Amino acid sequence: MYFGSDLLPPREAKLIPLRILAHLGDAVFALYERERETLRSVNVRQMHDKTASRTSAAIQCKLLALLVPQLTDEEKDLVRRARNLKASGSRSAGQASYRKATAFEALLGYLYLTSPERLRQLLAITLPNDA
Repeated sequence: MYFGSDLLPPREAKLIPLRILAHLGDAVFALYERERETLRSVNVRQMHDKTASRTSAAIQCKLLALLVPQLTDEEKDLVRRARNLKASGSRSAGQASYRKATAFEALLGYLYLTSPERLRQLLAITLPNDA
């Protein structure tokens, strides 16, 4: 899943600023959702609508809540630190939802770089029942 030649050791990935991990995680989740919808959607508009509905801050906040019971202590610590980042700018989602969505994205970015198998395991938990 990782496009780089080698996965990063967790100690190196932890040196990456959380906002950068969240930015990467946002792209990873968007690609994951688009990939899922590629074979299910009839046209690009339908694909966009379905992926947009699953990549919103409000939904990512709910998805994080699904994942928390399954997280390791190390993953929970990363989520906690990312959730506590000061939100930048005004967001249509509430401040708390935005922070949790950022934490969700940072977790995905971290796992993308360090453990694609773990990333797949957690993303599978986020799938809707009809997937």
